[in-house]
Parts: sequence; structure tokens; C-alpha cells
Amino acid sequence: MIQNALKENPKAAYQYERLGNAVDFYKDKEGSLIQILHAAQDIFGWLPLEVQVYISEKTGVPLADVTGVVSFYSFFSDKPRGEHTIRVCLGTACYVRGGKKIVEFLHERLGCGLGCTTADGKFTFEVARCIGACGLAPAMMIDDRVYKQVNVNKLEKILSEY
Repeated sequence: MIQNALKENPKAAYQYERLGNAVDFYKDKEGSLIQILHAAQDIFGWLPLEVQVYISEKTGVPLADVTGVVSFYSFFSDKPRGEHTIRVCLGTACYVRGGKKIVEFLHERLGCGLGCTTADGKFTFEVARCIGACGLAPAMMIDDRVYKQVNVNKLEKILSEY
């Protein structure tokens, strides 16, 4: 199935070639499945079942183990992700300083709930239990950028940057 798709899609062929190189690099190293999955997600943007099957076949790791790791860790996604990822911190400090209000505002503003991607594919909306910025609470991240002391009045300006 994958072989036929690769012949018809040069981009997919290139992506699988890159993934194959990553698997070859890591596969003989103990506990390397997470590194391989990170590489796959960097290459494809998400981890569809076909990619998980490919990783299983190339590494000899049972598919159940591969899908188990993907579903267990929140930084892996088996659904297409948005161009940018918004993560609102809901750790204790952020929660008591208004994190829940930020989540509620973004839910309404983006038109999608937690774990979802906006209809235009621009944002994936998530929460984090802690982003390690307790002194900046409430905090949120868009991709790798941390925003401190966020409130609903600042959110429109922050979103307009993207």
C-alpha cells in the first residue's frame, strides 16, 4: 500500500526516505522508539497509522507498542495538527491567576475545543499541566514562544502575530 502511494507522490517518498534514515540511525539503540517517533512527527507533522505501521515494520517493535506510546504521550499526535500549537498552562499558579479564563476565551475565539485544530488549520489548541513558567503566571505558549502574565485583553494582540 505504501509503495504504490510513494510512486505517485514524490513528497511522501521523500518523507518516508527521511524517516527510513532516522529509523536506521536509531533502531539499534536501546529505547529509541521515542526518538524515532519525534523524527517522524517532525517529518510528517503528525503520526498517521500508516507511519506507525511503517515504524513498527522497520524496527520490529509491535504495532501495539508503537500506538501505545503515541497515545500515551501528549506531545505526539495521531491527528493532523495546525500550523501553530497553542498551549495554555493550567498548572496551579497559572490556574489560580486566570488560566481557566484564557482557555474559555480561546475556546470561543478559535471555535474549537481542547485537542482540536481550527477549521483553517492555523492553530491546534491544547493545555499543559505546567510549562515551567510559574513566576510568569498565567502563561501560555505558541509553538516554542512563552507569553507571560496573559489575560483575555492581551490575547487578540498575541493571536494577530500569527
